[in-house]
Amino acid sequence: MDVLIQHKSWSKTHRVVLKAEVQAGSNGAPNKDNERFVVTTLRSPTPSTLYQQDYCGRGQAENWNKQVKCDLKSDRTSASTFVANCGRLLLTAAAYVLHQQLRQPGLQGTTLAKAQPKTVFLSLFKIAVRVKQYKDRVHLHLPTSCPVKTILAQVCQRLCFAGRKPAMRASP
Repeated sequence: MDVLIQHKSWSKTHRVVLKAEVQAGSNGAPNKDNERFVVTTLRSPTPSTLYQQDYCGRGQAENWNKQVKCDLKSDRTSASTFVANCGRLLLTAAAYVLHQQLRQPGLQGTTLAKAQPKTVFLSLFKIAVRVKQYKDRVHLHLPTSCPVKTILAQVCQRLCFAGRKPAMRASP
């Protein structure tokens, strides 16, 4: 639903899109009213389009910013030089791109497919392993009770085959 409103302090009329819903309480908690008001000067989109695409889309962008800031620590620019801080931000951006690329082929169809970077990092990369070093290779042995063992095996297998080109066959 939308209405046109002109407040005393406003120089012109603004469109206000209203959304109201009642969220069911959980574990015996009472129901919760959830009202949203979006003030805009846009006239063209329908109220549902404006709310779903513009307002909710902006919220998703804020969530992505939060992931980069909190999970990948992009706000840690405490070095004394500009170049050092810039380098740190570039490494953070590269880490986020790597996370997104890991998501595409590696985590698709797993419980971590839509997980935030911090969750993926803690689940897959911070694992205690036994390292056995040979002359020409290194073996990493996971504990028998590793909760993400199957996901880790899937990711490794998918990433190993993702970069390979199919073998060319000679025609008979």
